[in-house]
Amino acid sequence: MKFIHRIGYYLGGFSIGLIILAFFLSGKKTSCAYGPNARTIKNISQKQKIYSDDAILTMQSFEIDTTIVSDLIKYGDVNFSESDTKAEDCKTYIIKNNYKNQNFRLQIKNCDSSATIESINAY
Repeated sequence: MKFIHRIGYYLGGFSIGLIILAFFLSGKKTSCAYGPNARTIKNISQKQKIYSDDAILTMQSFEIDTTIVSDLIKYGDVNFSESDTKAEDCKTYIIKNNYKNQNFRLQIKNCDSSATIESINAY
């Protein structure tokens, strides 16, 4: 078999495989959350969020709502050096992000069934 025929068979099978793979994965909620930042953000985003009184006061003073806080979490960066990841029951994470040219630091206590936004600080 000539080399050009082998390449043709390979590319034909590869393209059919890609089409089948795209068919099976389309419509499913697949994601590639392999890094520690992405896994932490995904875990916090999927849980029910509880807001402390301090966080609510900060949200009112900066005129931000829960949707904006969810976006701050979703697109933020987890600062693992400031976070308490060694706790047994509820780990505390520090997430930093910005909104309207203002930098925010969120302190979130991540438990099994809920995530409590303990504080939102501007810096």
